[in-house]
Amino acid sequence: MSRKVRYGLIGGGRGAFIGAVHRIAAAMDGRIELVCAALSSDPEVSRASAADIMLPANRAYGSFAEMLERERALPVDQRMDFVAIATPNHVHFSAAKASLEAGFHVLSDKPATLNFDEAKSLREIVRKTGKLYGLTHNYTGYPLVKQAREMIRVGSLGKIRKVVVEYPQGWMATHLEAVGRMAWLSDPKKSGSGGVVGDIGTHAENLLEYVTGLRIVELAADATSYGQGRQMPDDVNVLVRLEGGAKGVLHASQISVGEENNLNIRVYGEKGGLEWHQREPNTLQVKHLDRPIELFRTGHGYLGAAAKRATRTPPAHPEGYLEAFANIYRNFSEHVLAVAEKSQPDPLALDYPSIDDAVRGMAFIEAVVKSSAANAAWTKLDA
Repeated sequence: MSRKVRYGLIGGGRGAFIGAVHRIAAAMDGRIELVCAALSSDPEVSRASAADIMLPANRAYGSFAEMLERERALPVDQRMDFVAIATPNHVHFSAAKASLEAGFHVLSDKPATLNFDEAKSLREIVRKTGKLYGLTHNYTGYPLVKQAREMIRVGSLGKIRKVVVEYPQGWMATHLEAVGRMAWLSDPKKSGSGGVVGDIGTHAENLLEYVTGLRIVELAADATSYGQGRQMPDDVNVLVRLEGGAKGVLHASQISVGEENNLNIRVYGEKGGLEWHQREPNTLQVKHLDRPIELFRTGHGYLGAAAKRATRTPPAHPEGYLEAFANIYRNFSEHVLAVAEKSQPDPLALDYPSIDDAVRGMAFIEAVVKSSAANAAWTKLDA
C-alpha cells in the first residue's frame, strides 16, 4: 500500500462494546488510521468519547451529519476515505445513506438495516453512487473458514447434500439485556423485528452461504420468545432448502444456558464432509468416505491462498475474533485505496461481505419472521 487508508467512525463511543472491536481490528495491520469520529447521538458524549481515544478536537464531531459535512470540505489528501458504522441497528440505514451520498465508501455493522425495505433501498443507493459497501460478517475472516469455502468450491466434497449451522448463546436466559449497554437489543424499534435472528442468526445464514457457495431458496422457521414479556424471539430453528437440491438446518439461540458464542458449521457432500467450530477456530475437520478424518490447521503451507492471506500468526498461536474482524477491514481498505488510486486491487482483497450479502441477510430475517408467524410455513427467500 502506498499510504494509510483514513476512516471515520460513527457510533461506538463510551460504554459500547463493538466500537472498540472496530478500532482494534482497523489498527491491527498499521495500514488504516482513524482520523475522525461521531461516537454518540449525544454531542457531548460523542466529543468526550473522542477525547478518550485521543482524537484531535477538531475532528471530533457531535453528529454524523456534522462529520460528513466537515470532512467533505477538507482537501482530498486529508479527509477520511471511508466511514465505519458501529451504531445500534436503527441508525445503520440513515448513516450509510448519508455517507454514500456524501461521497464516502461505507463499512457497516450487521444487520445492514432495520428492515428488508431499507436494505433494498440501500442497495440502490450503493449502485447509484458507485461507492463501495462492506458488511462486518467477521466470521468469514477466519483462515479455515476460507479454506473450507475453497475446498467446497473446487469439488473436494462433491455435490453438497446437507448443511448444519448453529449459533447458540446463553446470555439472554435471564433479562440481562433489559439494562445497560445492551438494552437497545430488546427494543424492536431499535434492533428490528428479528431479535435473535438479526443479532446472530444472520451470522449463521451468512456463514452457510459463504462456505457452501449455495443460496437459501426457501425456509421453514419456528421462532420463540422464552423471556417473559420479551417482544422479539430469542430462539429460532430453521429448515432450509438450498440451490442445487441441498438441505440444511440452522439454529440460533440466546437462551441456551451455558453456551457462549458457539458458532459452528458442518457440511456434507457426496464424497466427504467438513466441520468447523469458532471455539476452536484454528482447526478444520475434513471427513472422507474411505480414510480417517484429516485435521487442517491454521498457519501451515498446505492451505490455499485465501487462508494463507488471512493467517497472521505461526501455527498453534491462537487466532480469533479480532484477527478475523481485522481481515474484513484489511480487504475492504485495500479495495478502497485501489479505487482512490485507480489501480487494480488484489483479487483476494475483494473477499469481504458486500451489499448483496447485506440484502440477503435482511431477506433472511423477514422470511424467518414471516414463516414463523404462519406456523413454520415454507417461505421463499427473495433477495
